[in-house]
Amino acid sequence: MARRLSLITRWSALLATLLTLGIAAALALDHLWPGHTAAVFVLCLTGVLPLAILTLRSQFRPMLSLFRALEGTVTSYKDGDFSFSLHWRQNDELRDLVAAHNALGRVLREQRLELVQRELLLDTMVQHTPVAMLLVASPPTRDQAPVIVYANLAARELLHKGRKLEGHTLAAILAQATPALSEAMARGSDGLFTAPGEGEEEDVYHLARRSFSLNGRPHELLLIRQLTQELRRQEVQTWKKVIRVISHELNNSLAPLTSLAHSGAELVRRGQTERLPQILATIEERTRHLEQFILGYARFAKLPTPRPQPTAWGPFLDGLAAQMPFQVEGELPAGAAEFDAAQLAQALLNLLKNAHESGSRPEAVSLQVRRLHDMWRIDVNDRGPGMNEAVLTNALVPFYSTKRSGTGLGLALAREIAEAHGGRIMLANRSGGGLSVSLLIP
Repeated sequence: MARRLSLITRWSALLATLLTLGIAAALALDHLWPGHTAAVFVLCLTGVLPLAILTLRSQFRPMLSLFRALEGTVTSYKDGDFSFSLHWRQNDELRDLVAAHNALGRVLREQRLELVQRELLLDTMVQHTPVAMLLVASPPTRDQAPVIVYANLAARELLHKGRKLEGHTLAAILAQATPALSEAMARGSDGLFTAPGEGEEEDVYHLARRSFSLNGRPHELLLIRQLTQELRRQEVQTWKKVIRVISHELNNSLAPLTSLAHSGAELVRRGQTERLPQILATIEERTRHLEQFILGYARFAKLPTPRPQPTAWGPFLDGLAAQMPFQVEGELPAGAAEFDAAQLAQALLNLLKNAHESGSRPEAVSLQVRRLHDMWRIDVNDRGPGMNEAVLTNALVPFYSTKRSGTGLGLALAREIAEAHGGRIMLANRSGGGLSVSLLIP
């Protein structure tokens, strides 16, 4: 590598050389024509100035070419072309500038290549995903219809018989689609809809909508996912679980009944009837338990639509306390609330029953009613062991139970009643031990 000379050193040496040459020429001419200082100055200026200009031009010419090349490469970078690189022979600051410029070009080329590969991978994934995807651009004026700017293969197959969707208006495509999709779009939010499938069956779809800004214009991404197979698999798993729970409970009840009936018949044959009342009482207890079990499933499966009626909290809670004891925390809200008293009582009795069966002391089971903005919050609290994270996650799932004789319907039924009222249910462990189940209704 050549020895490094900075621009300051080179230009200082050049100026010093020109200055020395001018002084030497002036001294020589002054020695030849003494006393003609003005003529000597003019002759030196006439001879040295063109030489200085030619020298400076020869030095500036490659630098100006370099600057024009830099301007050209920057313009190419703006256009997305990063294939250019520059070369500078001198070992000075301009060489460092060129090296940095070339390094920037290499980085941009690598990033562009990586970006292209990612875009190719993303486009491949999007095009071959089973979820139908539509990107819709809002029009610049309100009198124009939204236009589809991107659609994957699944969207083309679902909405346009495999043909291209880009450039079509969303309204025109919806006019050709199933009316259920148009109704789901009209709701303006995520949701499920059904469409005719093969044969007489209907397919279930989920519509998801997300709005965002792209290149300064509002866009909306529509995702249409078919859930038919997943729902059918889930339905089969649910039925299997229901059958297992019912079979287990029936076996637990029928096996003792068979044994007791056989024992009763044997005692009658022997004439030993003194134990028959005890056997019959046990049979009655087991049949009542089986009856309550079947009624629990029937109530869960046939929960009617709530019929809210104005109900005062005091008499309502007094009726609950007559069936399941509990302590009332705080002051009850004044006035009446609107809810289906029979259904809400059924939900709260299940929660209170769970609280008493949690291992909590009976006097530690409490109920509190509060008003939170436009919601009523009813908390059922106990001082049992609470729930771990796994149980908290699955406690509201139908047929999930940690009790040996539990059906897993108590919390699920309470959740169904709360949601039917337009509310929800929440579970949380209490500080100091115990569980708090909060039922919120409008």
